[in-house]
Amino acid sequence: MVLKIKVFSIVAHLKLLAISWLSQFWYIVLGIITLPMLIGIVFLLIAFINVWTTELAITNRRIIAKTGLIRRNTIELKVTRVESLGVDQGILGRIFNFGSIIVKGIGGSNAPIPYIAKPLEFRQRVNHYLDELDDKKSIEI
Repeated sequence: MVLKIKVFSIVAHLKLLAISWLSQFWYIVLGIITLPMLIGIVFLLIAFINVWTTELAITNRRIIAKTGLIRRNTIELKVTRVESLGVDQGILGRIFNFGSIIVKGIGGSNAPIPYIAKPLEFRQRVNHYLDELDDKKSIEI
């Protein structure tokens, strides 16, 4: 019996770009306002958990996004199945440079990744890598 192990090389680990503290603006404001009533600790804890439990990575085969502490949400899309990347930014997102990435896969699947810091940079990195893959495929043919 032969065991084959597939090796994934990480193209970009985006922990530093993952989620913006400013995307948690309302949790932080509510936390500071209600801190004397001790409810503020809960709001500040939610903001902290949202930021520190979000991971993004682009490997040579997949785009991976993981969020959550107790309830874990994982999105994995094969790089070859990605059709387009959209950026959704509200007014605060435009001002503070955060937003949601909507990864659209072949077959109509949409995978939203919320509160990404520098979403345009994330989209640019993924598109650049996808273009490199397309160039390699056209050379091989």
